[in-house]
Amino acid sequence: MQQKYDIIVVGAGHAGCEAAAAAAQMGAQTLLITMDMNKIAQMSCNPAVGGIAKGQIVREIDALGGHMGEVTDLTTIQFRMLNRSKGPAMWSPRAQCDRGRFIWAWRKVLENQNNLSIWQDHVKELLVENGQVTGVLTYLDVTFRARCVIITAGTFLNGLMHIGRTKLSGGRCAEPASLHLSESIARHGINVGRMKTGTPARIDGRSVHFEDMTRQDGDTDFHRFSYMAGTSGLSRISEESRLSALPCWITYTNPAVHERLRQGLPDSPLYNGQIQSIGPRYCPSIETKLVTFADKEQHQLFLEPEGTNTQEYYLNGFSSSLPINVQLEALRLIPAFRDLRIYRPGYAIEYDYFDPTQLRHTLESKLIDGLFLAGQVNGTTGYEEAAGQGLVAGVNAALKCSGSKPFTMKRDESYISVLIDDLVTKGVDEPYRMFTSRAEYRILLRQDNADARLTERSYELGLATRERLDSWKKKKEGIKRIIDFCTKYSIKAERINPVLEALSSTPLKRGCKLIDLISRPQLNLTDLEPHIGKLKEQLDQLGENREETVEATEIQIKYKGYIEREQQLADKMQRLEELNIKGRFHYSEISSLSTEARQKLERIDPETLAQASRIPGVSPSDINVLLVLMGR
Repeated sequence: MQQKYDIIVVGAGHAGCEAAAAAAQMGAQTLLITMDMNKIAQMSCNPAVGGIAKGQIVREIDALGGHMGEVTDLTTIQFRMLNRSKGPAMWSPRAQCDRGRFIWAWRKVLENQNNLSIWQDHVKELLVENGQVTGVLTYLDVTFRARCVIITAGTFLNGLMHIGRTKLSGGRCAEPASLHLSESIARHGINVGRMKTGTPARIDGRSVHFEDMTRQDGDTDFHRFSYMAGTSGLSRISEESRLSALPCWITYTNPAVHERLRQGLPDSPLYNGQIQSIGPRYCPSIETKLVTFADKEQHQLFLEPEGTNTQEYYLNGFSSSLPINVQLEALRLIPAFRDLRIYRPGYAIEYDYFDPTQLRHTLESKLIDGLFLAGQVNGTTGYEEAAGQGLVAGVNAALKCSGSKPFTMKRDESYISVLIDDLVTKGVDEPYRMFTSRAEYRILLRQDNADARLTERSYELGLATRERLDSWKKKKEGIKRIIDFCTKYSIKAERINPVLEALSSTPLKRGCKLIDLISRPQLNLTDLEPHIGKLKEQLDQLGENREETVEATEIQIKYKGYIEREQQLADKMQRLEELNIKGRFHYSEISSLSTEARQKLERIDPETLAQASRIPGVSPSDINVLLVLMGR
């Protein structure tokens, strides 16, 4: 049996789903191969989407026409905007989701996507001829041919799970590992390494004493992930169709818990030599916390619901690979868990990943033409990082099949581009997780303006729909109209001072423009609207996305100086981004470069001088050498 497609996507996790949907949306005949159609877009770890910097990525995926934001909104059981006490560059949306409904919402998207087929099977071999990918061979001995193949296998490549001294082959609990595929890729010169991640025990909520925990409810305002509020095959999200909101719960470990855990450390795979690979620094296991922060007497834990119709809870903060009895006995020393029952223990998992410096910014391999890699196989961690890569890989595979120009983004355009540039330029020595601090232009890369940055570009690609573009243009016109109004509208001191005093803002000594009042940190358009009739008329014209448009307008007014200054810095760096150096130098022959610079420039072969400047070990003096050789 043989079948031919334009693109084959291997793996239906968060990267694979976005890759397959994007490629098919752009007209490529696409095949998505998954081990289990009932586990499509499975949340392997916590049942949540977003968070610090990750939430910005999801909004970018949505602005580009991807689906993670819509699926999340449709299955949200608690939404929170994190970091609201800080500036808007740090605001990060996060949602708890119903794990089961999340899967089925994604299946609805994929099964109703034109140009997309799904096949349930395991891929065991990548087929390559003369340096060009030609397809894949499955365990059912089916050969699928394609111009491009996108590997998004997550933690399944030679996955090995650890619980105490017990080792089990698998990519996830009760799911088989993907064997032989790594080897079939590595034989073509692609470097393979090992990484480790982990997950906590799953809790039976009927055994929890919630009265001994602190309740944490979500926000109830207008915020959501998708700019479209539900389209593209998903039913529109109304207040009536939203799932019931559920709280999370907070508790803490204690010295007795820590003592029991320490007794189990000799049997911990992390400390008895059983695990050699590197785990995520920013999501450590509970045993790592004990060793690293030995002076702390407690660690915060979050109990997160898995869905509206289940008693299963996820224990955030207690990832562990200790023996089952140690995990359970330690947890029962927490008052709220004194009668605890669990559905399954926590475990660690080791898996293969590929050196991302061997990729182009399109996520296509430099060594195998037509092979794209996305997600955890590139050394990242997190659903959002995977989905963003998947979308970029799917778009570029479709463009390659049609003979079109590749799609890439600059570091001042998106967190997704920061992520990809970091991967292909710097590589990884531990699972890569996105943070706002990794983006040098984070004031430009806010969660509120992802549509402004990306929607028009996506529409030109054929990914974003006309409806999405029209929605953005309407919002854009609304922002401009309100700013123009506030810039021109004059306020008299005697009329507005009583309002300012009531809002604890300094009274005016003389009249001013409305925009000067909005620039004050303690004032906003909503507070002033009831007292300024003309302003209310302007806001009432905004329609269904009123609150979102008002917030975006206020951010532009209040942070205008900061935004303009950062844009100037980005524009200066753009001059280096425009200096293409790929193929211009034989770095090994340039003796005036440092030895480390020669080695790393030769290996990574950067596209631009700006990318070269970001390679660890390439100094400013090395960049000056290249500038001189370019006659600058």
